[in-house]
Amino acid sequence: MADPLVQIIELLRPRAVFSKGISAAGAWAVRYSDFGQPGFCAVTEGRCRLAVEGEAPVILEEGDFVLLPATPSFTMSGFEPAAPMRIDPKKAPIPDREVRFGRQDGPADVRQFGGWFTFGSPDAGLLVSLLPGMIHIKGADRLSQIVRLLGDEAAQDDIGRDLILERYVEILLIEALRAAPATQDRPGLLRGLHAPKIAAALRAMHGELQRSWTVPDLARAAGLSRSAFFDRFTTTVGMRPMEYLLSWRMAVAKDLLRGEDISLDEVASRIGYGSASTFSTAFSRHVGLPPGRYMREGLGSAADGH
Repeated sequence: MADPLVQIIELLRPRAVFSKGISAAGAWAVRYSDFGQPGFCAVTEGRCRLAVEGEAPVILEEGDFVLLPATPSFTMSGFEPAAPMRIDPKKAPIPDREVRFGRQDGPADVRQFGGWFTFGSPDAGLLVSLLPGMIHIKGADRLSQIVRLLGDEAAQDDIGRDLILERYVEILLIEALRAAPATQDRPGLLRGLHAPKIAAALRAMHGELQRSWTVPDLARAAGLSRSAFFDRFTTTVGMRPMEYLLSWRMAVAKDLLRGEDISLDEVASRIGYGSASTFSTAFSRHVGLPPGRYMREGLGSAADGH
């Protein structure tokens, strides 16, 4: 059976970019400006405060893991009053050793390992728009182990390093999203996958993308009436069923157009359109230019290098 979460992560092609160790002691605080890229950290010792813009502040303790799908501005600090040091992650040089905040000598009050990565696909917004602004998981021993492995590999310069880092980041994302608590106050993909009937419809869409789905078809897959399914899907996922299906189809189409020598008829067939012309019309309306021009202008390659 199709796993929508895995399919989306595979299509977005996460790439490890940077990771580092951080420790702190005494009175300290750092304020990072918004970054936009996905960021993560695992607390390996001690505790600290984290205040992410738009989210309720939390206390991070040993074993906790945090994923910020689009990393807005945030403040991390100890428990003594301190004026925050301001850091712009877009301009700050990449350190070659553990970063230390606050008191520079003596034992650390907190240690963590964190970093950020990019998506190889330009469709990152599809996933980010369906996720909470902050995912906080307590007692995340498996995630902490993966973060440590990622950090160890990032410090190497061995054969296959980049491929291994990409796989670690994929696993990290899947583990984090699988372990994330289902929030009832915000619609999104995770909430949809935690709701059995809506999850059944999502798996049906992803499993048979080439099928000419209708709302009644998806309602039957979910075991609901048409109106109940439409309302519940929209409330739970935050998008109407056919809106979600169209977004996923176009993301897959762009991926096919970027990566394969493939005819428009074949792309249309794979994502559920009866002809190249109907697919081209839908693609042009959704993306803003026809698929042929999208391929010629190499928009996928340009986005990959962004």
